[in-house]
Amino acid sequence: MNTLALGPSWLDPDYLINTFGLPGVLLIVFAESGLLIGFFLPGDSLLFTTGLLVTTGQLKVPLWLVCVLVALAAIIGDQVGYLFGRKVGPSLFKRPDSRLFKQENVEKAHEFFEKYGPKSLILARFVPIVRTFTPIIAGVSRMNYRSFITFNIIGGVLWGVGVTLLGAALGKIDFVHENIEAMLILIVLISVVPIAIEFLRARSKSKKEAAAGGGEGHGPSAGGSPASGQRGRHAKR
Repeated sequence: MNTLALGPSWLDPDYLINTFGLPGVLLIVFAESGLLIGFFLPGDSLLFTTGLLVTTGQLKVPLWLVCVLVALAAIIGDQVGYLFGRKVGPSLFKRPDSRLFKQENVEKAHEFFEKYGPKSLILARFVPIVRTFTPIIAGVSRMNYRSFITFNIIGGVLWGVGVTLLGAALGKIDFVHENIEAMLILIVLISVVPIAIEFLRARSKSKKEAAAGGGEGHGPSAGGSPASGQRGRHAKR
């Protein structure tokens, strides 16, 4: 099966699976679930393609075993991310940008975690980039370990098993099998939707705050408190 590479060949799911097999899939799932360097890896499309290849017989491993191992890799990856976050702590927010590390990714995951709380560990699984940094932020925030384990397992199973089974189920449909390139593009686009929604929502919120700040600045009581409020908001950022 030839798929359309959505970037470098080493990021193409079909190439990765044919080259490294199931061990490579598990390593990528592990890295993307909790290692800082794993945020750019093709998790969703990789799991979808894995399920499809199992169904078509091109990956000769029982589907149940693939699902179990993928879920374990995702859960263990988040576990490592959590422990890393607890050890590194606030210094993570002071780390300078590099080619593989952007401070905005940490801040985005932190906002996501603050907004959704423990259940963010489940929701973040389905949001690229955010899923890599959320367990680390949970560790930085010293989230209750028992709660972390619970939501980590639920999220790992729902994402790892769910996306793999989706690929296996749709792989039985001739149209999907014959148009796998389009399906992989669709998976990537769907993965990006949550990020686009959050971006638009954040931009809308910033515009409203800017408009409100401008209105306060022209009001009669705009002596010192609005300005200090603005400084407070910037300080928090």
